[in-house]
Amino acid sequence: MPSRHPAEPDRSQATGPVAVLVVTWNSARVIPEFLASLPEGMAGTDWHLVVADNDSADDTVDLIRSLAPDATVVQTGRNAGYAAGVNAALAAAAGRPGGFRAALVCNPDIRMRRGAAKLLVDALGAPLDGRDGGGRVGISVPLLYEEDGTLTHSLRRESRVTRALGEAVIGNRRAGRFPLWSELVTDPSAYARATVADWATGALMAISRECLDACGAWDESFFLYSEETEYCLRAGDRGYATRLEPAASAVHLGGDSQVSPRLWTLLTLNRVRLYGRRHGAAATAAFRAAVLLRETSRAALGRPASLAAARALASPSALRATPGP
Repeated sequence: MPSRHPAEPDRSQATGPVAVLVVTWNSARVIPEFLASLPEGMAGTDWHLVVADNDSADDTVDLIRSLAPDATVVQTGRNAGYAAGVNAALAAAAGRPGGFRAALVCNPDIRMRRGAAKLLVDALGAPLDGRDGGGRVGISVPLLYEEDGTLTHSLRRESRVTRALGEAVIGNRRAGRFPLWSELVTDPSAYARATVADWATGALMAISRECLDACGAWDESFFLYSEETEYCLRAGDRGYATRLEPAASAVHLGGDSQVSPRLWTLLTLNRVRLYGRRHGAAATAAFRAAVLLRETSRAALGRPASLAAARALASPSALRATPGP
């Protein structure tokens, strides 16, 4: 799909409701509370819920149809991956009469605080100054909190070899204070203002219609993890920035990638695969070595997930296949 200059967005399609896009897979435990929280989180907006279900084996779909009868439900018929689910939901939203003016992509374990969606959508399209590189806001994200009220460091810098090394040697939390040495942004001041980041955690993000039209579909070769990273970086390449809207907030119940060896391995491999798509072979080899150093050092401290990831990274064929479930 051809891109257009972000300074001259096409407003002809920026009409209709906000499309709330959710991808589910065996989400029966969290979906009722998510649905119950939507009216408060979406307060002040005209919206329509579109759910793409990746062949749940539980009663996720039945719950959605019972609790949200007006929602559009798309059944992909297979565990197609997160990006494929987003694309299916986007296609369904675009096919509704009147289309949509912005998309709100959210995990089913997100609980928006009152009016968060309106704040995020209203932030879209704002022009950036030269300090932030120009262009305009194409993706807006909120402050994310854990269930206990702890702020999540959700902003990220693009991967670099030096950043991977910094995280391996210093640790990402400590290295996060220094832009040269970590992807993770930990500076408290960054979360107290409207901060532009290379990418952000994809648990909840508003995306303008102009940005979606310019960037096209999400990359389905990333079954899980790195799909939001790739999309934010692709948007940035086209002049559509990812920016934090600190007035908006949500609670994220979180996942198990930090403790599951299988999921952590998938996350780690996709991180290196994405780097390889944006850099040459020599730089990718250096980046892979730095990530391997990090995972090996964590494995030596007794972290099973890092041991699994290190073993996968050390395999010559690991990055040639498309990692899946």
